[in-house]
Amino acid sequence: MLLLVGLGNPGQEYAGNRHNIGAMAVDEIAHCYGFSTPRTRSRPQGVFSEGFIDGVKVTILKPLTYMNDSGKAVGDAMRYWRLEPKNIFILHDELDLAPAKVRAKLGGGHAGHNGLRSIDSHIGKDYWRVRLGVGHPGDKGRVTGHVLRDFSKADKQWLTKTLEAVADAIPLLLKGDGAAFTSRVGLLNQSPKTKKPQDDADAPSEQKKD
Repeated sequence: MLLLVGLGNPGQEYAGNRHNIGAMAVDEIAHCYGFSTPRTRSRPQGVFSEGFIDGVKVTILKPLTYMNDSGKAVGDAMRYWRLEPKNIFILHDELDLAPAKVRAKLGGGHAGHNGLRSIDSHIGKDYWRVRLGVGHPGDKGRVTGHVLRDFSKADKQWLTKTLEAVADAIPLLLKGDGAAFTSRVGLLNQSPKTKKPQDDADAPSEQKKD
């Protein structure tokens, strides 16, 4: 069995945030491959659904811990199903990639991402990371407001296309071919140059769940 984890904060108020693009991506995968109706578990703490992708059994997890404690849910799930880190795929937002850009790799650092930092502390670093670009606001002081703000209307076109491309290409990644996955997403996602992220100067400068 393989575990796909979409990072984000729980609750409707966060559902459209840039920080929740990982959760959006696994929702699209579940829809595309006809996974089971999502159900909530208290341990591992999250929303789960199951299905098959190219004959491989896959469980999807959206942690109900907040982003900063993502590792608790992922660690519990790994132990519950007796998985190895290499069988876990974490989909998350990435500030250092332009919108619509996607990269995947096995292992690596957390690059300041609080969700990955938490996961590293619970299961180590030898898991797959799928980095979903949301762009950088250009000022470190605006990062929290940027990721905790909903995607704009202008973002919706590239966002929908990117999520659909990730779902289409995910069988390649589950076979361990990160390069083929990335290439396939890039091919499907070809479009005119994406606009820069909208100015988030009016976004809240500080929020709790980052």
